[in-house]
Order: sequence, then C-alpha cells, then structure tokens
Amino acid sequence: MENRITLKAKELFFRYGLKSVTMDDIAAALGISKKTIYQYYDNKNSLVNAVVQHQINLSASECNLHDEQCENAVHGMFLAMDMMQEMLTAVNPSLFFDMQKYHPEAFRKFSEHKSKFLYAVIRQNIERGQEEGLYRPDVNADILSKFRIEGVFLALNTDLFAPDKYSLLQVELAIMENFLYGIATTKAHKQIMKYKKQRQNTHL
Repeated sequence: MENRITLKAKELFFRYGLKSVTMDDIAAALGISKKTIYQYYDNKNSLVNAVVQHQINLSASECNLHDEQCENAVHGMFLAMDMMQEMLTAVNPSLFFDMQKYHPEAFRKFSEHKSKFLYAVIRQNIERGQEEGLYRPDVNADILSKFRIEGVFLALNTDLFAPDKYSLLQVELAIMENFLYGIATTKAHKQIMKYKKQRQNTHL
C-alpha cells in the first residue's frame, strides 16, 4: 500500500505540480480514505520527500544501467536523451518551482542529487568521450558538467520558453543536442548521426 500511495502521488505530482494536488486528491485517485495515507505518511511534506527519493533512486538505477549498456560516450548521451524524454513527457514544469517554494527539504535532497550524482555521471561521460577521441581534449570536464546540469533546468524557465510555443521536451532535446555537438570531435559526428537516426526510427 505504501508503494501504491507513493507511485500514485508521483503520477499526480508530475502531471499537475505539487501545490495543486491535495491528500484528498491522492486518496480519491487510489479509492482509499485519507486516513489510510496518514498511516504511512505524517503529512504531504513527508509524501513529497518519499516521491523525490523514489525518483532519485530510479534515476540512479537507470544511469547505472546505461553505463553498462552504452557502446561509447556518445551512445551514453543518447541513452540519457531517451531517459529524459520518458520523464519529461509526464512532468509539469511547475513541479520544480513548487518543490523549491513549498517543500524545501525535498528540494535540498533533489539539489544534492543533481550537484553530486548527476554531476559525476556527466563528468564521467565527458572524460570517457575524451579518452575515446569523441570529445574535444580541450573541454574542461568540471565546467561543462555543471553547464550541462544547469542547461536541463534552463528549459523549465517558462519566461524564456513559453509552453504554448515550445514543449519542455522540445527545448531539452535542442539544448542537449547543441551541447553534444559543441564538445564533439569530427570523429564523433558519424556516431552522432548514427544514434540520431536510430533514435528517430525508434520514436516514429
């Protein structure tokens, strides 16, 4: 039951944002009483924390799996695009702003995951790409790893990218592809085109 509550809350939070979803909404969606939810979670804040931790665990698991599956650094970047597409098609951009404003503990947990785990994953990819001759040797892995992470969240700025003009996924993929070409060597261009074509065929 605890897992069912967490997953349903995650689904609703992702779709509508954190602020607009109440404990009553979650209970109604599950067909249970609100009292049942409070047997597992003291309040909405503790439920938000559980949802964030669940997403962090899922992200870490998928990143580790991709590390085992990827053929090279460029392939790893495209696997990350697929993971991002799967997540962003279900995410309301307001979720992150709601988290920062109303659930600071969950936001701190998320920010730590971003600045430590995701930073390490991106830096490892850049350094691997440099060893493989796919990324430029003059690229500063520390600076570009931080730049890449912040680029993900730049797309959430609705003042820059109006939702009625651009989808969140459209912006994220454009930023990520531009980043990849920016660090790639000429040797990597064939790999980029290869995986880009494969990805287009898969998502037709």
